[in-house]
Amino acid sequence: MVKQKTIKNEISLTGVGLHTGKEVKMTFKPAPINNGYTFVRVDLEGCPIIEADANYVVNTQRGTNLEKLGVKIQTSEHVLAAFVGCDVDNVIIELNESEPPIMDGSSKYFVEAIEKAGVEEQEAERKYYVVKEVISFTDEATGSEIIIMPSDEYQVTAMVDFGTKVLGTQNATMKNLSEFKAEISDSRTFSFLHELETLLDKGLIKGGDLNNAIVYVDKDISESTMENLKKAFGKETIAVTPNGILDNLTLHYPNEAARHKLLDVVGDLALVGCWIKGKVIANKPGHFVNTQFAKKLAKIIKIEQKNHIPVYDLNKEPLMDIHQIMAMLPHRPPFLLIDRILEMSDSHVVGLKNVTMNENFFVGHFPDAPVMPGVLIVEAMAQSGGILVLSTVPDPENYLTYFMKIDNVKFKHKVLPGDTLIFKCDLISPIRRGICHMQANAYANGKLVAEAELMAQIAKKQ
Repeated sequence: MVKQKTIKNEISLTGVGLHTGKEVKMTFKPAPINNGYTFVRVDLEGCPIIEADANYVVNTQRGTNLEKLGVKIQTSEHVLAAFVGCDVDNVIIELNESEPPIMDGSSKYFVEAIEKAGVEEQEAERKYYVVKEVISFTDEATGSEIIIMPSDEYQVTAMVDFGTKVLGTQNATMKNLSEFKAEISDSRTFSFLHELETLLDKGLIKGGDLNNAIVYVDKDISESTMENLKKAFGKETIAVTPNGILDNLTLHYPNEAARHKLLDVVGDLALVGCWIKGKVIANKPGHFVNTQFAKKLAKIIKIEQKNHIPVYDLNKEPLMDIHQIMAMLPHRPPFLLIDRILEMSDSHVVGLKNVTMNENFFVGHFPDAPVMPGVLIVEAMAQSGGILVLSTVPDPENYLTYFMKIDNVKFKHKVLPGDTLIFKCDLISPIRRGICHMQANAYANGKLVAEAELMAQIAKKQ
């Protein structure tokens, strides 16, 4: 089992936003399990939170920009790529402006900050999406395409073709996330001269200078353009190097542009919301096609997770039998509604009940067409969750478990005599002060029969 990770200590960076030109302070903070990556605008009233979620992408001009309830985060991709590349699951990213600092136009300084803060494991299993078939997305307008295929590792290949003499066809590949820090993270963002002129004319890239973007010169520079560039970048002289870029920068790699496009793919696909086991091939990637693919993949994952039916070996010796269950739970027949505990970790539990015609409730619940009452299915799920929360105290026999809240209950299929019910309960948040908040699902006959969000608390017997 691979465990989730967060950073050990908070750490701050300061700089300017590439497009806003404003000074910004960004602070990384440890986050609880299943938090994912969340941005917090500490400069706004109420410190609104924007999750790194593909569904919040509102535009992809000059970066991947998120918006939730009118609150914006601009150019999120370089920061998100750093956390993926550093193998970190959960982090809170506080900003006092809408845009993270551009730094040198790569993820390098974010990676260094993460390493300085330290990384630690958490008591919850990491969630993976295992790619089983080829999934693709094509942008017909540009010919850009991204596909993902089965692989034991998360791999990314970026292929770019800009159709210019100064920067033609380039490829870059990351065979394992462990390569990100050394091979990808310091690859800087870039622009072509004709794009730069347009951005300057519109008053954009106010935080740009020749230290945080590679500028490829794809046209002759007029004297007026040269003067505008000197003024914009605060330089007395600007020249074009023999390899066709503006001076003050030396390329880290001959294919640095392709490596940066790969970096962007990693950052944009972080918006999917879980770790991926699959090989990504991105042909002419850009933020639009990246994030459209992320939205498609996230939707597929959500549907598959909803329809996923876990499989357990019912012939295997259980983790807890009925005697061990009764030693922990205060319930007794006819209200003890679980027969076995199949498995348990710090963040989940799996219980089982064999439903027979001899159940007490069938006497009155549709005697001629017996159906297990839905409320008892919820109670059985809660008893499974009770095992999880009671396992956190040394003397569970001295505690009782009480419901606090039941939300989003859905009954999808009837449960009949002869069915074997499997209950899987996963923590939504860590257990604190004896309070257990969990997502509970019940399965029978290869189907999801019921689901609910449950909250309960244990209290000492009076």
